[in-house]
Amino acid sequence: MEDDMVDVPRFFICPISLQIMKDPVTAVTGITYDRDSIEHWLDTAEVVQCPVTKQQLTKDSDLTPNHTLRRLIQAWCVTNASYGIDRIPTPKPPITKSHVAKLLRNLKSPDLYAVSLDTLHLLASENEKNRQCLTEAGTTGVMITLITKLSKESHTTNTFSEGLSQALRILHLTWQTVPEKKYTAEFKEDHEFMDALLSILGSDNMIEDDVIVEVQTRAISVLGMVMEISSTSVLERLKSEFFKKTVNMIRKRTSPQGMKAALRMLIDVCPWGRNRMKIVEAGAVFELIELEINGVEKNVSELVFGLLAQLCSCADGRAQLLKHACGIAMVAKRMFKVSPATDDRAVHILLLIGRFSAADEVVAEMLRVGAVSKLCMLLQVDYAPYLKKKAREILKMHSNVWNNSPCMPIYIQTK
Repeated sequence: MEDDMVDVPRFFICPISLQIMKDPVTAVTGITYDRDSIEHWLDTAEVVQCPVTKQQLTKDSDLTPNHTLRRLIQAWCVTNASYGIDRIPTPKPPITKSHVAKLLRNLKSPDLYAVSLDTLHLLASENEKNRQCLTEAGTTGVMITLITKLSKESHTTNTFSEGLSQALRILHLTWQTVPEKKYTAEFKEDHEFMDALLSILGSDNMIEDDVIVEVQTRAISVLGMVMEISSTSVLERLKSEFFKKTVNMIRKRTSPQGMKAALRMLIDVCPWGRNRMKIVEAGAVFELIELEINGVEKNVSELVFGLLAQLCSCADGRAQLLKHACGIAMVAKRMFKVSPATDDRAVHILLLIGRFSAADEVVAEMLRVGAVSKLCMLLQVDYAPYLKKKAREILKMHSNVWNNSPCMPIYIQTK
């Protein structure tokens, strides 16, 4: 816009943003603002009052669309188009709870079901205000019920694939905008919903491969959200099937997003009850090693090593790592190649092995595959003192076996 060549009428300007209003609305005080500006003001101001008159307002104050002023602004924009002024588009009316409630009711009609789901997804995708309205209108509970219902139906129908995919998208979108996890009451004790998500993860007979990837990726993400707010009693009583299907998501590598969601969830539930043992029994250690051997992104490696470090804190976890022909070699190989966070976890894994699982053949293998040389290298670079302390501890533990290695520091050999 060439502001120096045209005078903008004063009453076209928003008192807050000082820009031409695109969606003028009038507050109860009689002052007109641009909708985005006044809504942001009402949401964030410490003292909720009219910016111009200083009269008291509430966060849910009525804002009346000023259609006459908007049409005047649009006409003025058209008249001054030669100056580079674009006509402002007619804004969409904001959605209301009654509108959302009608869409949710329409899900019960076979004729309106697909259109209503698509509309709900479109609204959820547009902006955070829409997502907040959707949640306040009860969309969460309806999507949970719908997902649970669809998971019990035939997995080879279009209704299953398309409806389930949209329902999971809507739930995933709306969940992320709700502060302080207000879904807790609806989620944490809903075992039927958790079973439904696990059923989706275990289904490989949907009509198209891309549908499997989409639906199962969304399902594992939602399941991770459920775990975040689940009670301690729920986390301590997770069944072996839960871990088998989650580890299977890592094994299948259906999508990077699904794999990351599965890894994060396993890390989160690790500390509770016998979950570490159940994760090990599900074959996670082997799959994590294979994942690293085949090469993954940096952020996936950090998750893999974070989970491995927790699993190696139990004897069965260490035994599974040592049972894999490339277990120790993989840990040593990835040191200095990913990130300081991965190095931290790798040293911790080697420390656990050195302390509790150091059979003669294991100690010899640590030297043979380069773990000892990597620990010695760590002492020579600029790393955190606590990490160097761990490396020295490992080297001192078995210095009588490794003292002939040329990489061993002299001061450790003479201790």
